Amino acid sequence: METCSEDGCENRAAVRVYVPWADDRDVCTAHARAIVQSEGVVAEPLDDAADNWR
Repeated sequence: METCSEDGCENRAAVRVYVPWADDRDVCTAHARAIVQSEGVVAEPLDDAADNWR
């Protein structure tokens, strides 16, 4: 498993976010919660990431 793609975050990635105005990226659940609040963003759980959901 890879780590969250957000700067300075060392949590494990658990979600892929599809952001219309930026690159798609894999992030931890904490960052995903914040990112998906923007209109048009879609989140998808990563395969085999169930242990990383918090």
